[in-house]
Amino acid sequence: MMMKSVRLFFGIGLLMIGVCFASGLQAADSLSLASPDGKIIFNLQPEEKGSLAYQASYNKQPLVLHSALGVEGWQQGLTLKRVERKQQDLSWKPVYGERSLIRDHFNEASFVLWRRNQAQQEMKLQVRAYNEGLAFRYVFSEYSEGGQDISIAREYTSFAMPEGTKAWYTSHAQGSYQLLPLKNWPGASERPLTLQLPNGVYAAIGEAEMVDYSRTKFILDPASPHTILCSMYGQVDLTSPFATPWRVVMAADKPTELLANNDLFLNLNEPCKIENTSWIKPGKVMREVTLSTKGSKELVDFAVKRKLQYIHFDAGWYGLEYAKASDASKVNVDPRRNPKNDLDLQAVIRYAKSKGIGVFLYVNHRALENQLDEILPLYQKWGVAGIKFGFVHVGSHRWTTWLHEAIKKCAQYHLMVDIHDEYRPTGFSRTYPNLLTQEGVRGNEEMPDANNNTILPFTRFLCGAADYTICYYHRPELKPKLAETQNARVLKTTSMHQMALSVVYYSPLQFMYWYDRPEDSRDEPELEFFDRVPTVWDDTKVLDGAIGQYAVVARRSGDAWFVGSITNNDARHLKIACSFLPPGKKYRAKIYYDDPKSSVRTRVSIKQVTVDAGSVIDAPLLASGGQAIWLQPEK
Repeated sequence: MMMKSVRLFFGIGLLMIGVCFASGLQAADSLSLASPDGKIIFNLQPEEKGSLAYQASYNKQPLVLHSALGVEGWQQGLTLKRVERKQQDLSWKPVYGERSLIRDHFNEASFVLWRRNQAQQEMKLQVRAYNEGLAFRYVFSEYSEGGQDISIAREYTSFAMPEGTKAWYTSHAQGSYQLLPLKNWPGASERPLTLQLPNGVYAAIGEAEMVDYSRTKFILDPASPHTILCSMYGQVDLTSPFATPWRVVMAADKPTELLANNDLFLNLNEPCKIENTSWIKPGKVMREVTLSTKGSKELVDFAVKRKLQYIHFDAGWYGLEYAKASDASKVNVDPRRNPKNDLDLQAVIRYAKSKGIGVFLYVNHRALENQLDEILPLYQKWGVAGIKFGFVHVGSHRWTTWLHEAIKKCAQYHLMVDIHDEYRPTGFSRTYPNLLTQEGVRGNEEMPDANNNTILPFTRFLCGAADYTICYYHRPELKPKLAETQNARVLKTTSMHQMALSVVYYSPLQFMYWYDRPEDSRDEPELEFFDRVPTVWDDTKVLDGAIGQYAVVARRSGDAWFVGSITNNDARHLKIACSFLPPGKKYRAKIYYDDPKSSVRTRVSIKQVTVDAGSVIDAPLLASGGQAIWLQPEK
């Protein structure tokens, strides 16, 4: 069913003013916008030659200093004709998410601008102030005589930050992070970019609703210290009416609040456009690596046993994924992966369906680009549940548009989507929720250390779900021969660190046991947690955390709560307050923890305690470790 508004307050006020920037005639109040709680204030500031600038504050402290606005052709010679204002406070139900109800509460001002001597050409600077942050974009009207072609190769938007600000920098979507000052960056930084201001405030700048445009990364202004610029990935050619993506500035007292407020990116996208969403079913999935009928059916049986919802055929099922001759409409296993070529895919799909298990297929960008319209109806006929897009082109206007159009086409054939490699979300899953998840993260394909994993919740996960590919058995002590090989992909974290990630990291399609096989499992007792943990939630509470140090997240499904705690490469002792539980109700907490003295080969132990909203749970975490908790109401 479509997303519904369940609570609505809506007011619109129109303030008519004529302000020429060059003349200096303006009413200060008319150029300001405050968040509903008054903590965030945006000020539009006139400049000489009719150019645009702004500044923003948070809790009466500087957030963004005097900074430029505008896009190519609309950076000067502008006259402000009027300001249109509105307020909105509504709540909507997502098809799935980290919460079953999302509030969309903001004040908005649209500054209507005309270019001098060309009064028929109009652009709006649309600004929204949320309690969670600011968002603004440039909107081009159709004009009375119809649409007008507009080319934009440069955006002048900047973010001048207070001196001493530091940024969690990464050069690419699957890269590692560094905490750097705003100088001497090695290159452009990915979005969102989390910032630590010298006054203790945390901020993040990002991009929302980047659907038909050119991706932005962030670079330093060589001419202005402590200033971040938007760097577009090539020119955009569009016909009005259209709007640029939203530029987002989040602000919070603690990094945990940034993660707790990440619905902001969804709110800046259009509501769901899929009328019937009953076929969109999030769940847990495991990769099939044998590419054989026998191995696939064994994985189906394992999925049933371990309460997974899907299996996934990765690269190689239709030949070498990079070869032009490989045909994604036919099963022809890459001989390097299975020389027997004995995969009866349709028989496996039928077998899986009989067991209540769905099937995802991997398709490389080459086949997607050449065969999309052919394979989508075919996969629907086969009974495929979804597609994992591989190595898609990202960044340019052309490929950004193609990718989102491909997701829309998949929806027509009731196919869910997981995008791998460098794509990062900007909230499109609200509009087309068949896009369940995407990679764009340094996950277990690279086997990163725990420091990396404790940075991600407060950086990458601000913009949406990430397919991290959780592992479990692929560790040196369990696979010593593998560990001895050069460049071996073995886990650098403990068993419970990986298990806790299934709660700390949000992904509606959650890959489990990524480098593992069914025969790796010996039905360890703690696997019950993986069996029970959902992938979508009714509520989420970010309990504690520090960037690059640790994170504690609690999530609710029905009346059960799941808590995940992870630390970096250092051991630490956390105290988890149970204040997120409803008062006056007792819960049975099953605690899964790393225990070097455990007789289980994964070195995990389990204990049970009764808790309520006033309880505090001890969480002594080993270096690179974690803890998972499953809480159920006592009867």
